[in-house]
Amino acid sequence: MALPKRPEGRRLHPVTPWRRAWAPVAALLAFAVQDPERTRQGVENLSTGWLLAGLAVLLPVAAAYGFLSWWTTSYLVTDTELRIRTGLLFRRVAHIRLDRLQAIDVGRPLLARIVGVAKLKLDVVGTDKKDELAFLAEREAVALRAELLARAAGMAPEAAPDAGEAPARELVRVDTRMLVVSLLLLGTTWGVLVPAVVVPVLVWWASGALWPALAVAVPLFGGVWQSSLGRFLTEFDWVVAESPDGVRLDHGLLDRAHATVPPGRVQAVRIVEPWLWRRRGWVRVELDVAAGGNEGGVLLPVATREVAHGVLGRILPGVDPAEATASLVPVPRRARWVVPLWWRGYGHGVTESVFASRRGLLCRRLSLVPHAKVQSVRLSQGPWERVHGLANVHVDHGANGTVAARLRDAEEARAVVAAQAERSRTGRREARPERWLT
Repeated sequence: MALPKRPEGRRLHPVTPWRRAWAPVAALLAFAVQDPERTRQGVENLSTGWLLAGLAVLLPVAAAYGFLSWWTTSYLVTDTELRIRTGLLFRRVAHIRLDRLQAIDVGRPLLARIVGVAKLKLDVVGTDKKDELAFLAEREAVALRAELLARAAGMAPEAAPDAGEAPARELVRVDTRMLVVSLLLLGTTWGVLVPAVVVPVLVWWASGALWPALAVAVPLFGGVWQSSLGRFLTEFDWVVAESPDGVRLDHGLLDRAHATVPPGRVQAVRIVEPWLWRRRGWVRVELDVAAGGNEGGVLLPVATREVAHGVLGRILPGVDPAEATASLVPVPRRARWVVPLWWRGYGHGVTESVFASRRGLLCRRLSLVPHAKVQSVRLSQGPWERVHGLANVHVDHGANGTVAARLRDAEEARAVVAAQAERSRTGRREARPERWLT
């Protein structure tokens, strides 16, 4: 049997077929999960010989699928674009313009690190889904990333392959002990752990059967994993570094991730202060980035307030979170009739550089949007808010997100909308150009 013609361009690493060989196996498992009872009966009716024969057919088919998928996949870098050709039965060619690239992240899952390969994830303006190249040899992945960044910055095509990765200066490395203590002090961890232990026991006691209890326990313990150990594995050895192509984020214990936040792409930041962190002066910093350049939206999983403010000053020059906090004005006391108890957590302020809004009592969240990043500003007012002379101001930014100043005096809210619209126009006129490697 003749192999299909190989497309023009560079090849992925030879280990890639093993990754893609799992597709037929996964399809078979998905079919089995749809009707587990029939699957169980079918397996019980099969003899050992038939099972071995099925495996003898399935494994070569999976291996052939992985090999042919790899054979028909290639990538090519031209003067203006990156072309990625994929597809065995249905061909697809992605044309990624180099001047539209927003971020290129390097992913190193555990098994990939053992083999010495990595994958590239590409963020492009105007697309929600990331294209990726998986897998490349680690050296090749790093070199290709540097070449694409250099070309995206306007470097000549003949000089870009020799540009190399831009140097980086470490700003922060999150201490492991600090990360562990911060996770133990999060109320969400214990709030999920207690039901995960108690509810399955109650279900087992009430039903007298083990399977219903297990069916309840599995998703609950999945939540425990996600909020505790899974988060620790993801945020382990978190490093923030500064380089000409943006702020680099490296993290992960088993799966090592390398992401870049390009200059000028941060649309808003959130400084999160859980209740039990406040006495220690710890905060978490999250980002809203245009085109999703920072996967997960986290800049710092935990840091002291002073360290976090220093890093934010490097990402958003001229923005002072302490000044924004000092500018916050609480909502009128009559807001308690609209949002009982929690009304005390709301606040709003404005500085020369940002629109600031705070919400939350047990877990405070301070949101900051630079004036130049505001896309639109609007006022909303529900019937109960109208009765009490209150209104909300919503600020929309370039990462398809919204920051709201809730429960403001209605006259004040109208004045804020008009003033913010003017501040945003002025901010965009005075904003510096967004360029990489400059």
